Amino acid sequence: MISQLDFVGIPSQDWARSRAFYVETLGLRPDDRSDAEFWVGETCFGIWEPARFGMEFAPQKNAHPALHVDDVDAARAELEAKGVEFAGETLDTGVCKMALFTDPDGNDLMLHSRYAPRD
Repeated sequence: MISQLDFVGIPSQDWARSRAFYVETLGLRPDDRSDAEFWVGETCFGIWEPARFGMEFAPQKNAHPALHVDDVDAARAELEAKGVEFAGETLDTGVCKMALFTDPDGNDLMLHSRYAPRD
């Protein structure tokens, strides 16, 4: 019945600020047809403002989209130099490394890199 993930919704209180963070700070690919969408590989992220639909804003918590990077430590250092604050130390699970942070609206995100073979 369900064949794919069409997009990940990113709630925001200010879509222009969110777009600047995702495109300029994180370096994600902007959509050439929509100012409120950008891409991580083949996955679309869509910024939306709940208040415009009569809904209360609440950031997405505890469902960190895992943004793949080749080197978590290097990517974290680059983002910290741009002012991104991380929650705690980088985690090493024995399978992958993860570094947790939030966007300007408090939505949870994660830098992620799996280093263990998938066999």
